Amino acid sequence: MDMTQERLSTGKKVNSAIDNPSSYYTAQSLTNRASDLSSLLDSMGQAVQTIQAANEGIEAITEFANQAKAIATSANDTSKAADVENYIAQFDEILKQIDGIAKDSGYKGVNLLEEGQELKVIFNEDRSSSLTVSGKDASTTGLELDKATGKWTKTSQGSASDYKKSTQFNADTYVYDTKGNVYKVVSQIEAGNDKELSDLVAAGVLEATEFTVDISGGATGSKNYDIVTIEKDAINNSITAVEDAISKLRNMASVFGNNYSIVEGREEFTENLINVLEEGADKLTLADMNEESANMLALQTRQQLAINSLSLASQAAQSVLSLF
Repeated sequence: MDMTQERLSTGKKVNSAIDNPSSYYTAQSLTNRASDLSSLLDSMGQAVQTIQAANEGIEAITEFANQAKAIATSANDTSKAADVENYIAQFDEILKQIDGIAKDSGYKGVNLLEEGQELKVIFNEDRSSSLTVSGKDASTTGLELDKATGKWTKTSQGSASDYKKSTQFNADTYVYDTKGNVYKVVSQIEAGNDKELSDLVAAGVLEATEFTVDISGGATGSKNYDIVTIEKDAINNSITAVEDAISKLRNMASVFGNNYSIVEGREEFTENLINVLEEGADKLTLADMNEESANMLALQTRQQLAINSLSLASQAAQSVLSLF
């Protein structure tokens, strides 16, 4: 009855080496391995989160890179230097955010979007199976993205007398009239245009400025000012650089996605293997609770019958003694 009660309380038919040495030690070996794998399973789960953090960072950086490409394309399509200056500020702010995301994509001290960082994942108890995930530089330096400031526009010194009426000009250069008033070219003046400058101002082609020039003595021009020109080649170079960066980000995402699948697959395999090991150990040691319950009931019935028998015998003896 004591043995049956122990089996019912523990749920095992083998509770010590005395019960069944072979089953006990084999089950213990299986349980120990399952325990070792369980600790590795936790680290695999954390590795999955680390790679996931990097993936999230790449997705966000890719979105910003696409936005930067759109800004550069808009800058390339405009002929107004003032608009380009605005696009320059937007483009450089995007690059700043890319660096911020690359820096903030770490998990538990490991950032796979920084070069030199690495994540090593152990898959078995003797450490013979593992995966090393190397970090990639997803900052603007690693993606080879340069700021637009100082590249998309060029500022030089000039005077209004350097330009003449009825000549083809690029946007954001200057012309002057017969009175020495200086006008900023807002949009391109067609070659051979014979309209008066005042008409071009009214049409929005020119914009009056605060500058004047001395046109005496052959209109030599005496007042210098800044001339801002748009560097289309530099803008096109930025567009190409962003496209290359997007390609790099896609390659990074592919590599991290593959590593993510590997770790996730090994994690699932380890979970299933732990279940197999624990089930195998249980088959060696677990008791049949139905059988043990029935056995306990039989033992209790037998015990009760024995008590009743002793009680009847005792009553019979007392009855005999009462005759004397």
